[in-house]
Amino acid sequence: MRPTVHDIAAKAGVSLATVDRVLNNRPGVRNVTRDKVERAIATLGYVRDVAAANLAKGRNYPFVFILPAGDNSFMRGLEGEVRAAMARSAAERTQITILPVPVFDAQALAQALSEARQRRPAGVAVVAVDAPGVAEAVMRLRDDGIAVVTLVSDLPGSGRDHFAGVDNIAAGRTAGTLMGRFTGGRAGPIAVLAGSMLVRDHRDRLEGFTAVMAEEFPARPLLPLIEGQDDPILVEKLVRALVEREPDLAGIYSLGAGNRGLVAALENTGRSKTICTIAHELTPHSRAALRSGTIDAVLNQDAGHEVRSAIRVLKAKADGLAVIEAQERIRIDIFLKDNLPIEQA
Repeated sequence: MRPTVHDIAAKAGVSLATVDRVLNNRPGVRNVTRDKVERAIATLGYVRDVAAANLAKGRNYPFVFILPAGDNSFMRGLEGEVRAAMARSAAERTQITILPVPVFDAQALAQALSEARQRRPAGVAVVAVDAPGVAEAVMRLRDDGIAVVTLVSDLPGSGRDHFAGVDNIAAGRTAGTLMGRFTGGRAGPIAVLAGSMLVRDHRDRLEGFTAVMAEEFPARPLLPLIEGQDDPILVEKLVRALVEREPDLAGIYSLGAGNRGLVAALENTGRSKTICTIAHELTPHSRAALRSGTIDAVLNQDAGHEVRSAIRVLKAKADGLAVIEAQERIRIDIFLKDNLPIEQA
């Protein structure tokens, strides 16, 4: 049974009126009481049925999702979740448009944001590239009263309304702890493979990873960063060259995409069992590599949760309602070959 506002009130030890004030971001609630209510919401897993309320009001919500093009498996999975939301449009009273842009192309992304602005949607969700032109385009949307949610990669300082994604510094720190412990008995350096430093999520993961390695495993050397542009063909070429020039390589942290190329390089050079490899995002390719032992651990974010969160936040902003932060927090999952979730048929 889904939790109700009555359950929240009982759990927090407050009145229904107080719960209503917190849910609707109205004044008259002390910070300590507001914290109790939000903790109760998080503990109970309460999800506000905004769709039902808006169905009664007869409101429709036009949204634009701006996503990177290409064959990045995680991004194609993210797009699949957006298309699943489009299939629910009649029930949820949304009208979703997808605008594809070239990966890591700040100019094209700024142009897509301008195009979205001309459509006058209720809100925009975007996988951000951290560049001044992109931030300015987001600010123009906000100046026009159009809500903006960044997906997967954030754009702080742009005036965006919300970020639907994991704490990427924490993700990088987690990868650092795993790498340091998994390679404890091995000699040799660690390599870090990124997509591009143009995106905030990759920079944040690198920051978290290098901080933990310096704090907890200072004797372990880190090699210069490799940028593979999330391109499997380029990544395979770069990793092959890396393995050839670093015969005692102990580990690789792949903090972006392009993992098909990484796996191919490790397997084709015969190093898949001698190099500790930690990657991001559970895709069919990384799942298979976990099973075979080519990848040791995968840090994953739930793309479906991120898309649903973005839509909830955009609806709330359009209606002038509060965002329940506990409900929108995206967790970091860690998968080894031993705890892989069962694939859905």
